[in-house]
Amino acid sequence: MTANDHVVMDQTPATRTETDQPPVSCEIRAIGPDTLGELRERDDAGNPPVLLTDADGGSPLRCCLRRSHPGERMALVAYAPLRRWAHQTGASPGPYDETGPVFIHPGPCPGPAAVGYPADFTGAHRVFRAYSATGQILGGRLAGPDETPDPVRAGAALAAMFADPAVALVHVRAVEFGCFTFEARRG
Repeated sequence: MTANDHVVMDQTPATRTETDQPPVSCEIRAIGPDTLGELRERDDAGNPPVLLTDADGGSPLRCCLRRSHPGERMALVAYAPLRRWAHQTGASPGPYDETGPVFIHPGPCPGPAAVGYPADFTGAHRVFRAYSATGQILGGRLAGPDETPDPVRAGAALAAMFADPAVALVHVRAVEFGCFTFEARRG
């Protein structure tokens, strides 16, 4: 799988009844290769990337949706995911536009190695922020470790957001720093 690929997953909760909504599918998206190329030159704040080595490992890489290995080289860049999405779709997020720090590889990256909710990002508190097709925030959800201990339960948390037909995309963020982790779009 390359960074250009988008992971399509069926977000059907493990148990459903006849009155439940139909299964919801979504695409899990790492930062794409064209955007990565731009960020490696100048980030969304207009600065060059900050190159560093992660001595201990464990930093979330948004280009391949995994945690860094000890001693791995990384680039820290400012990224504006909603602004970039709005530019592609014609939406106008207005005050909901945010720029924040993310770690990426400083050079070419093969992208996510597996499909589905990134296993390296389960078992932690996450904030899921839902946005409309016009770029307005519709709400958020705090997903605790009990909801994200594995990809299936994490996917169910996303499915709950996409059950609302007004939700066009969801940004998944780390609770500790509020940093963008990845994007999910309606499938």
